[in-house]
Amino acid sequence: MKISVAIPTSSLQDESLKIDKTRKISVLARACAIFKIDTIYVYQEGNNGSDGNLMSMILKYLETPQFLRRRLFQKMNDLKFAGVLHPLKIPSHNTPTNAKKIAAGDIREGIIVSVKGKKFVDVGINQLIQFYGKTPTGKRITIQFKEGYPRLSVKEIDNVGSEKYWGYDVKERSNLFSLLSEWKGNVIITSRKGKTVTKEQLEKYTKSDDPTLVVFGSPEKGVHEIIGGKMNKVQNAKSLNFFPNQATETVRLEEALLGTLAIINAQNLP
Repeated sequence: MKISVAIPTSSLQDESLKIDKTRKISVLARACAIFKIDTIYVYQEGNNGSDGNLMSMILKYLETPQFLRRRLFQKMNDLKFAGVLHPLKIPSHNTPTNAKKIAAGDIREGIIVSVKGKKFVDVGINQLIQFYGKTPTGKRITIQFKEGYPRLSVKEIDNVGSEKYWGYDVKERSNLFSLLSEWKGNVIITSRKGKTVTKEQLEKYTKSDDPTLVVFGSPEKGVHEIIGGKMNKVQNAKSLNFFPNQATETVRLEEALLGTLAIINAQNLP
């Protein structure tokens, strides 16, 4: 089951300080990594463009292996409080620096660099590896070692297969309706107005070959309010309540994300 999530830029409006916004994004990123989210869609909701930029930047930063961050992210104000972020510790981040431990078939993230007119790939070991592909300098790629130490030849690959979770993509959308209009697959709308979720309902998604998008609303507006009168134009969507009989007035996004994905994950077990 391939799951993506859609979260609003307005989800940070409860926090007034950038350090608290940063911490919240870190919790969201960890939740998505725990449950192997494929893509995080950050959709614009409200007049908070700076929060949207902050969210996308930190989500991308956290997904990037540590040894690549210095090359891919310049010093910027959005990363001022990067020290409070919790590492994801996903397989793509587990990168031993000793070249002698690399074997044929190993997969790494890397970045293309240029040295004296020749292209190399930096994969976080103590030497650069010559690269003969067409990928331009400065671009992050996924490579697989054709030969291990000491020859260390590599090839670029598109994906690592389903055995290992390699991280999430982050994509921005101008509004939620445009995202739902372009989505090809199933849609779960999380809402207290929806039907109480059941095992039978979730089986439709866990047994489907189509990807599923789980959509979350904002602190002040549910998904139905955000979309408004266009709700009837959304295809393959079902509203489900993952928190029936909740005792709190609201469920915060970080709570909703963890709770919802945990319930779906429990039903997705073999």
